[in-house]
Amino acid sequence: MAPIATLSLAIIVGGAAAPVCEPPETGIGRIVKDPTPTPSAEQLDIARTIVTVVRQRGLPRRAAVLAISTGLVESKLANLTHGDRDSLGVFQQRPSQGWGTPAQILNPVYATNAFLNRLVAIPGWDTLPPGQAQQRVQRSGFPDRYAPRESEAARITDAVWKGTVPPGVPARQPTEIADLPAGCADDGGSDIPISPNEADRTKLPTGFQYPADPRQRAAVTYAIAQLGKPYVWGGKGPSGFDCSGLMLAAWASAGVAIPAGTVSQVHAGHAVPGLNQVQPGDLLFIPGSLGTPANPRHVGMYAGHGLIVNAYDSSTGVILEPLSAWSGKIVMIRRVTDPSTPSPNSGGRPPDGQQPGPRQRHGPRRSPHGPDHRRAHADCDHCGRDQHRRSHDMRHCR
Repeated sequence: MAPIATLSLAIIVGGAAAPVCEPPETGIGRIVKDPTPTPSAEQLDIARTIVTVVRQRGLPRRAAVLAISTGLVESKLANLTHGDRDSLGVFQQRPSQGWGTPAQILNPVYATNAFLNRLVAIPGWDTLPPGQAQQRVQRSGFPDRYAPRESEAARITDAVWKGTVPPGVPARQPTEIADLPAGCADDGGSDIPISPNEADRTKLPTGFQYPADPRQRAAVTYAIAQLGKPYVWGGKGPSGFDCSGLMLAAWASAGVAIPAGTVSQVHAGHAVPGLNQVQPGDLLFIPGSLGTPANPRHVGMYAGHGLIVNAYDSSTGVILEPLSAWSGKIVMIRRVTDPSTPSPNSGGRPPDGQQPGPRQRHGPRRSPHGPDHRRAHADCDHCGRDQHRRSHDMRHCR
């Protein structure tokens, strides 16, 4: 497979510049040069999701700054599938503490709404000193971690704000994602021609069977259920999706987190050598309308039976396409997770030998938080744990 190039973010300094429509994987308009490290593609994609949800709920910019600063501390704005105890996702929310199911929390749209629901319930949340509103939502044992990240969060918010749904345009549901801003092209759309003579691209063929493996089945079932829904720039559901948002939401429904954005999803899971080993749920990457073989910008999911489900573009929406139409342009295949049970080949090319078994884990589990954040639970009254546990062993208990 061709190597995947790293996305570079253009920096615009000084003077007036024409409006720029950046790819949805960045979701950024302009950013002023600053010593703060440039956010990654996944961080910007998640930041844009947060800002869009905030604007669609009619909340002020301060809500986005608080949410993004919290995400920077908790996960470095990454959609983590692990954390302390049962913590998951961008905000490290815990299913056992009433934040939602793993499948819900691993979708950044739901996670953002869950954070905002608790934030706006705090009296005077938007006038509290830096760090205090985040602490009241998160109940961290290290409350001083949030305030220092607000300036960075404010810069990201300012850069992303203009590219999201404009003020005064209400969302039909608080979990929906904004439509493509006026003047922006179909960023990351497919470039594979569709034959007008093809059968209904939103209906499964007779005899279609879902994969046997539970996680593959959950991801494929979710993706198939979105057939006919619109392509929405930056969308992660439930009413619309872009190509990478559909992949994220589908695997989140299976309780598996993958990065946000195509340029980050090319690193999800592990590589599959070729089409002769493709399995349902695998992510297939092509250059698309804006990418190159070295930097693919469109992704679809292999559904089985020789079919790919993908959010094609804003004029077509979520459809099925034959694997044969993609085969000459596929530059990368990624398996998000190996099946827990043997999965029969469902309509792709016959596999060479046996399907790979479950991947083995080696070595200690890596902490998702790094030096920027440690968790606390010993001093949380509602947890009912030992109040006198040493402070350096504290964890969250929200």
